[in-house]
Amino acid sequence: MQNARMEAVQSPIIPVVGELIRQNPGTISLGQGVVYYPPPQEALEMLPQFLADPDLHKYQAVTGIAPLREAIATKLQTENNIEIGDRNAVVVTAGSNMAFLNAILAIASFGDEIILQTPYYFNHEMAIAIAGCRAVCVETDGNYQLRLEAIAAAITPKTRAIVTISPNNPTGAVYPAKDLQAVNDLCRDRGLYHIHDEAYEYFTYDGAKSVSPASFRGSCDYTISLFSLSKAYGFASWRIGYMVIPQHLLDPVKKIQDTNLICASVVSQYAALGALQVGKAYCQQHLGAIASVRQTLLQALHPLADRCIVPTANGAFYLFLKLNSNLDAFTVVKRLIREYGVAVIPGTTFGITTGCYLRVAYGALQQETTREGIGRLTQGLKGILA
Repeated sequence: MQNARMEAVQSPIIPVVGELIRQNPGTISLGQGVVYYPPPQEALEMLPQFLADPDLHKYQAVTGIAPLREAIATKLQTENNIEIGDRNAVVVTAGSNMAFLNAILAIASFGDEIILQTPYYFNHEMAIAIAGCRAVCVETDGNYQLRLEAIAAAITPKTRAIVTISPNNPTGAVYPAKDLQAVNDLCRDRGLYHIHDEAYEYFTYDGAKSVSPASFRGSCDYTISLFSLSKAYGFASWRIGYMVIPQHLLDPVKKIQDTNLICASVVSQYAALGALQVGKAYCQQHLGAIASVRQTLLQALHPLADRCIVPTANGAFYLFLKLNSNLDAFTVVKRLIREYGVAVIPGTTFGITTGCYLRVAYGALQQETTREGIGRLTQGLKGILA
């Protein structure tokens, strides 16, 4: 028997592109959003401490081990200007995707609406559908910045939250503080939650700065912040993230997490504790290399300006390209893989229903793959768009 609700959930695109890559050996991936570097040594050095304590092989606190939550609270106050107190709480999750699903299940009922900005992060849209809610999509502007009047106009009596991501996946856009403050004000005035994803908080370029809406005065009761160690610390498979939530959502989130997971993997939590002891300096020492790859990619795409529009992208490690073509985006993706040996992600999976768009992820490129990968991409776009 078919489950109508799950039938409505889009299939994840990353495994589909991954299978195409496997069928075409030697393909360089500009698809999945990962970094080129491994976790810090300090994270690995925490593993013997975990293994030495037999009690740590048992279930631990649903919200996360106390030392990690304390380290997160210190990081939030020092770096994000978010103070953890009586009106908010930290919950350690199995990545920020789980944190997002926790948030939706905690605040929304079947049939409620969640406002997303398009292009959206596909796992957010999928989580909303899985929860039996409806994603209301609001287009961003030509540089993928927020359209505040359009967001306000999209609110209905069924709206429960407005979702923002900055630095953004898939576009690389960074939202200014005034726009995030405006979303916070809108949520406060209309009785909504502002769910803000900050997985790429350290990845900014050309003077852009990441801002945490939960740092704004009086925002504790309606702002939900999502963070991840996957990108900054090369931690993708360790599945550790965390969320900052209003205190009144703690019991619902604990019920949800206890049912789905009980607690995030404790061995990964110990590794995360070691990573946070190193801090953001670990990511920042690698950021120069990623920034260099970004600049190389932008320069390589510049001669294609008549066929490929590259909006401003001062954050994360993505470019969201608009192609001057009537071709289907997934058709372009398949041709790039099969004919040119380079993989990207089609814009359709991010909610773009008209036009031909591609997401290019450059965080995994290393010195030996940068020139070749970018060369294949530009050669492929020239050939396909000729």
